[in-house]
Amino acid sequence: MPGSLTDTATFAPGAFAPEGPGPYGAADDGPGEWNPTEESVRSVRGRHRVAKQRGGLARGGTVLGVGVIAAVGAGGMATAEEKPPVPISMPDIGSLAADVTGALPDAESLPGIGSLLGSSDDAGDAPGAATAAAPLSSAGITTEDGQGAGAGEALRSRILQQADTQQAAAERDARDAAEHTALVQAAKTAATDHKEAVADAKAERAQAARKEAAARAKREAEARAKGEAARLAELAKSYLLPVTSYTLTASFGQPGDRWAADHTGQDFAAPTGTPVKAVHSGTITQAGWAGAYGYRILLTLDDGTELWFCHLSSMVKTGGKVSTGEVIGRVGATGNVTGPHLHLEVRPGGGDPIDPMPWLRGRGLNV
Repeated sequence: MPGSLTDTATFAPGAFAPEGPGPYGAADDGPGEWNPTEESVRSVRGRHRVAKQRGGLARGGTVLGVGVIAAVGAGGMATAEEKPPVPISMPDIGSLAADVTGALPDAESLPGIGSLLGSSDDAGDAPGAATAAAPLSSAGITTEDGQGAGAGEALRSRILQQADTQQAAAERDARDAAEHTALVQAAKTAATDHKEAVADAKAERAQAARKEAAARAKREAEARAKGEAARLAELAKSYLLPVTSYTLTASFGQPGDRWAADHTGQDFAAPTGTPVKAVHSGTITQAGWAGAYGYRILLTLDDGTELWFCHLSSMVKTGGKVSTGEVIGRVGATGNVTGPHLHLEVRPGGGDPIDPMPWLRGRGLNV
């Protein structure tokens, strides 16, 4: 290629030597002619970061220096393999720089150099500013390497983004699960509280109902007692004890060998001749001797209850209507007795005898 570093006409030792003898004499003055070929001179390869300097001569000198060093090194290696060392004459690079610069290709077109030098027009600054400003990490990296590094960085960013997304999703799921658990627990607590509140309200209502029922029962009992007291007070006006001065002796149902069976009435011991009065108004249906009962008066009340007055010493009334408190006989000791007393029997409806004490108390009489 014309103007390249491998052109034999350009870099032959005699091409730059003056005619005639002298330090730069003809080629036959030396041991032999140095004629590097394309096979012996390897082209400059690789990547070099060269800072641009001001002026075209500086750039041309730099490129020339690189080419000369490569050519000399390659030629020296090729010559050393076949011939003994020979002295090499170097031209005056300073005086020939302009001519060489015109013959050399543009530095930006050289492989691995143009991309490093850049364009001064694009930099907008002093030559070499773009190169100096370029990051050091990009030196020695081809386009394929840059693309590989970009792909790796993109993959790394994608992996990190995916990890962040998964972490955020996991945190969101955990937060949602915690909120769901809290809501479920709150619902359970609310349901429990509601049940407890309902149970408490029910218990309170039941207790209030029991209190109300007890109060109502108490009021009803008091009303009944009051009514009963009024009734007994009214009855007391129409009922009277048979004797006013007495001592209770044999009671109803008491056993004893003096009676054929248990005692069938209530005995009021009193002195002989004590007046015996009608307990309530009624009709005397019998009066006379009655065997073991002695003299007996049978008073039948309006409801059919029979009252027996026994062991009388005398009978004042033996028939007809009598009123409450009217004297109908006197205490005695006739019949089967051990002393003077009034034997009183109460027979509802004229049937079997009952205990006279509750009957008398049921009519307002204090016995």
